[in-house]
Amino acid sequence: MTRVVGRGAGSPAPRSADVARVAGVSRKTVSRVLNNEPYVSEAVRQRVLDAAEKLGYRLNHAARALASGRNRSIGVVALGTAGYGTASLLVGIEKAVRDAGYALRVVNTADGDPEGIAGAVLSLLEQGVDGIVVSEPIVEGEVSVGIDVPVLFLGAPPAFHSARTLTVGVGAFELARAATGHLLDLGHTTVHHLAGPPRWYASKDRVEGWRAALAERSAPEPPLVQGDWSAASGYAVGRELAADGSVSAVFAAGDEMAIGLIHALREAGRRVPEDISVVGFDGNPVFAYVTPPLTTVRQPFDEAAREGIRLLVHAIEKPETDLPPASEPPVELVVRGSTAPPPSH
Repeated sequence: MTRVVGRGAGSPAPRSADVARVAGVSRKTVSRVLNNEPYVSEAVRQRVLDAAEKLGYRLNHAARALASGRNRSIGVVALGTAGYGTASLLVGIEKAVRDAGYALRVVNTADGDPEGIAGAVLSLLEQGVDGIVVSEPIVEGEVSVGIDVPVLFLGAPPAFHSARTLTVGVGAFELARAATGHLLDLGHTTVHHLAGPPRWYASKDRVEGWRAALAERSAPEPPLVQGDWSAASGYAVGRELAADGSVSAVFAAGDEMAIGLIHALREAGRRVPEDISVVGFDGNPVFAYVTPPLTTVRQPFDEAAREGIRLLVHAIEKPETDLPPASEPPVELVVRGSTAPPPSH
């Protein structure tokens, strides 16, 4: 249970010196912990945070902004959609930004066109953000806007120039490769791919990962079929694939498309996984409870957001220093009931 300590009328607000006294550390250590700086053990860090919570201590962000010339805020350009992947990445960004001691400002784009992104960036710059995150998955053409703060691109190549440009991937290529490899390991001679919209960077990464896995095993590459991330598009493709008796395995670029695909296959009398195995992509936990439970690869949204914000904050606060090495996102294959060896096995 969280303990809240109130102050009586006229009582002075707690200071960092009070936190240091209660935690039994120096004021410098309190500053390091509250500014999320390194060189503090986890035990000491937790002791300081507990003392700050007990006293009701809060950082004076306005004073820090005046002293540092920064507003302690990070802006995000995001696609305005409630899709699981996009929304999960935004949640991960919000948590990572908050943990770093910054405020978050979000501007959504509707179409992903360069003009829309340029407008979103300018809106954030007018709000005085110290850095910008671009999680917009669709950028067609270079964005013509000058930016004097660091910019982090998550899962997409840079689309414009800034004071410092950073890129952090979400591991889509390796995840697609693992999903396809799982089906090949089960004994399927090849794997069909239900791709996402071609304008999305995420679709391209998954197609490349699928092709790489097939090439590594010298497996034939079937014609690519495409959906639009929706279950309805997966259903439409499933009706076509159900009529092809040579199809024994499908890797879908999104969990929702995989669910629509399975529904169409089963309507057509094709059993999953006895006749056709299906793997999804994203790791939406809801689809562990469908029939059959969906095998999928989990996108590391939290890990990618945390790593990206760590690098962005470094670029904001230590602009003259090299970036620390970036860690690779994990590859997690979640095997459930929608995959099995092909019928001939």
